[in-house]
Amino acid sequence: MNTPDLANAAWRTSSYSSGQGACVEVAPISDGIATRDTKDRTGPVLAFTREGWDSFIRGLATDEFRP
Repeated sequence: MNTPDLANAAWRTSSYSSGQGACVEVAPISDGIATRDTKDRTGPVLAFTREGWDSFIRGLATDEFRP
């Protein structure tokens, strides 16, 4: 995946946001999905391919990432 162009990204806050600062924003980009921390909107962005995003969401739903 190339470095995404985020100049016109349409960011939205997670529907699971509690409003207490532990939020994630997502934006569709040409190659997939971009994510960022709402506390640091000018900070780093994690970009997923669409397939990678689907795998990530499935892993969350099945607790794949729990120690």
